[in-house]
Amino acid sequence: MAPRKMKQRTKQVKEKIEKEKEKENGECLREEQRKIRAKFAEMERQGDRLRAETEMLMKQTARTQIKMALMFNILKAREHGHLIEASTLARFLRELVAKERAKAGSNDV
Repeated sequence: MAPRKMKQRTKQVKEKIEKEKEKENGECLREEQRKIRAKFAEMERQGDRLRAETEMLMKQTARTQIKMALMFNILKAREHGHLIEASTLARFLRELVAKERAKAGSNDV
């Protein structure tokens, strides 16, 4: 083979090897992108779940604060001799707790 043709052939082989490397690199990049997208999607799902749990905890905290305020007001009403007010507040507290239990029972089913 003539030196000129050999140089040309060598150049073609090198170009072919470079193209293959670029193709492999592109495939690796695409695979990495797929992995990153999957991780990001999982992180979004976890974030959504955490937001839902946080919202549930905030609601529970608010209900607990309401019940504690009712209990405090019941005690204050009894302390001051306002038995009708204490009775009304106690009935309201019982109804509130009964509704929560009924709702919790229906969610368990």
